[in-house]
Amino acid sequence: MPKKRVGALEKVDADLPNLQYKIRRDPKSYSEDFLNQYGQYKSQRDIFMASPSTATSAGIVSFRDLIDFVAHVADCFPEDTAEFPEDLKSILTSYHAELESELREKIVGSLVLLRRKEIIDSANLLNTLFPILVATPSKTLRSLLFSKILSDLRTSNSKSTNHRLNRTMQTALFNLLSSDKTSQKGIWAVKITRELWKRQIWTDAKAVEIMKEASLADNEKVIGGGVRFFLGGDKEREELDDESSDEEIVDIGKLKHQHGINKKTKKKTKTLERAVEKVKKHEKKKKAPHPLNFSALHLLHDPQGFAEQLFSKHLQNTKSKLNLDQKLLVLQLVSRLIGLHKLTVISLYSYFIKYLTPRQPSVTSFLASLAQATHSLVPPDALEPLVQKIANEFVSEASASEVASAGLNAIREICVRQPLAMNDTLLQDLVMYRKSKDKGTMMAAKGLLSLYREVGADMLKKRDRGKTATMGLKSGSIKDRRFGEEEAGGIEGLELLEEWKENERKRKRVERGLPEEVGSDEEEDDEQDWDAWDVESDASSDSGGWINVESDGEIEISDSEDDKPAVKKAKTQASKSEAEAKDSNEKTELEKEEQKISKLATTKILTPADLAKLQELRLEASLSKAMGGNKVQTARQKELLARHADDALTAEQIEGFSKLRKSTKEERVALAREGKGDRSEHKSTQALRRDKKDSEGKSSTNKEKSRKKNFMMTLGKAKFKQKRSLVQTKRVLQGHVERSKRGGKRGNIGM
Repeated sequence: MPKKRVGALEKVDADLPNLQYKIRRDPKSYSEDFLNQYGQYKSQRDIFMASPSTATSAGIVSFRDLIDFVAHVADCFPEDTAEFPEDLKSILTSYHAELESELREKIVGSLVLLRRKEIIDSANLLNTLFPILVATPSKTLRSLLFSKILSDLRTSNSKSTNHRLNRTMQTALFNLLSSDKTSQKGIWAVKITRELWKRQIWTDAKAVEIMKEASLADNEKVIGGGVRFFLGGDKEREELDDESSDEEIVDIGKLKHQHGINKKTKKKTKTLERAVEKVKKHEKKKKAPHPLNFSALHLLHDPQGFAEQLFSKHLQNTKSKLNLDQKLLVLQLVSRLIGLHKLTVISLYSYFIKYLTPRQPSVTSFLASLAQATHSLVPPDALEPLVQKIANEFVSEASASEVASAGLNAIREICVRQPLAMNDTLLQDLVMYRKSKDKGTMMAAKGLLSLYREVGADMLKKRDRGKTATMGLKSGSIKDRRFGEEEAGGIEGLELLEEWKENERKRKRVERGLPEEVGSDEEEDDEQDWDAWDVESDASSDSGGWINVESDGEIEISDSEDDKPAVKKAKTQASKSEAEAKDSNEKTELEKEEQKISKLATTKILTPADLAKLQELRLEASLSKAMGGNKVQTARQKELLARHADDALTAEQIEGFSKLRKSTKEERVALAREGKGDRSEHKSTQALRRDKKDSEGKSSTNKEKSRKKNFMMTLGKAKFKQKRSLVQTKRVLQGHVERSKRGGKRGNIGM
């Protein structure tokens, strides 16, 4: 009896795709057929649940086909299939380790299909799949579940942010990490969070807290994933955004041209419509406002506590299981936090002492981390021993040139952030290396010299200060900087933008034939009126209705008629003149301060284009200052000057020009060609025309095609031409003239 039933099932299963198509078109007419198949599904489910490990291959195939069939038509019969999603979830949850791989994938795919048909919601699906992802030992199932979870979260947040689902998932991931810090299962929380952060689906502080918890875990893989997220997650997001914006867009003009001259087919029409839709979507995306994405390091709730916990748990702790590379990653994160948020972790600087030696592996990474951990609020007493040790260990006549340049670059990076870490004697000694024959050492020493000409010219000898610094010290414009002193707020280089805008205004007025003066007569009259109002108000305060009444201390009553009151009056007049002189001095100082403040910052709102231009002008000014008026700029110099103080410092930047010695010939040639611009390959005029035609989608002429033909193919036509009569030749020439008049064989005039 069971054998016959199985054979009948196999016979019915062969017609399932056809039946599925019919049910989708007319559910009511085929409701009985569906109920028959659903009954067979139930019986197969009961047989399978009784003994899942001993199920036959034929029974598994039939059961898999029935699951696929019911999942595709479940939305047509919602009342009859109410138990179907729960059946699939219970089978997958209970027997995911024993199920055959194809059946297991079919159940997962059916659950995703039910979610797409909105029979179950995302929370229900994720609560089913995520525990299996964490628990299953199967690698193929893990990759399948990971991709399905990510795609469902992306779909749920595509139209608008699904805050409720995101909070539920973030809580589950956070609990997974905090419940067992030694478990390796937390790596899935790291992977999901990092991928969603990169896709800009999760951009809030809760995602950052998940990765913070991962960084403080006890498992090495989980720690590495969390730390790498903070060091490179923002860069990954920017790179993905750049890739999506740089997608190759189809040339619509070329496609329309081909569609006009080629044979019209439905496939080509659909291709053209899809291309037009893609271009419209790209244009819409370009015009959309740029999302305001905060860095993960700026969204941390307690950066001071986080930095202290990382340092004490993974670096200071002698029982830590991290190797040198993993400790370097943690150290980079700690130093990045300290430099970015200006934190105070004094014990970190003594930790560096034992690693500052040329024999230490990855010593340039330690030097870069030390420079990153330096800022203006670090006490100079904590940094002076480190700078002294770097100078003693790295910078000497006996050191190799790469070692000396790396040491000088590290000292310069530290002193950029805290100039008070250097003393006079050591500075004068290090500056002497600018006469070194090695290029890297010489440039590193010159960089240190140019730095202290700006921030501490009084520490240099007179011959090393330079003209600008010497004049600044004499005039008093360059003052000694004290510890903890911060400059007044303002926008750096705003006067450059103001000057550029003024020059642009004058240029445009000259082009239109107007005078260079920007202000019109009405504006000048308005300004004169405002000035007159100021004068009148001052004059009225002196001579008008307000009367200056002397204070009680200045009034003295005396019976005698001596000259003592007159003396007192003279004193008061003298004190008045002193006060007026003092007020005038204060007014001139205030006027000087007000002149320093740019009118552009107080009267206009800077647009993104203005900010981009400001950055460009800053870069040009710093380059011209560093190059001494020389206009030749290499990409390396632009990169160094454009780097912000908050940007991460790498070991390559500490090594500097010492890398040139190890570079290959191709790299040196590429470096030599940096400032020479793009030079395309030399081509003839004919080849350039051919390239232009190819880019426009145009074909070659018959004359060009005949040149490339095989000789044997053209031989018959040549022989026939020789045997043609005069009448045949006349017909051929007349036909050629007529075709050229009407624009070719199809009459393509104006195309």
